[in-house]
Amino acid sequence: MTAALVRAWSGVRWYLREFTGEARWDAYLEHCAAHGHEPMSRYAFERARTDAMERNPVSRCC
Repeated sequence: MTAALVRAWSGVRWYLREFTGEARWDAYLEHCAAHGHEPMSRYAFERARTDAMERNPVSRCC
């Protein structure tokens, strides 16, 4: 039963990280480390993501 609970929590945690964008931030930091780039601040990263979504809307109701 413990393994099932751990697996369920892992799935919930993964879903929440994907939903909130936390996984994208981690992927960005890994990319910067792999390529030797200086990462931008978290605020600048989120601002750039928001600006990109506004310039290129995929599907929205409004």
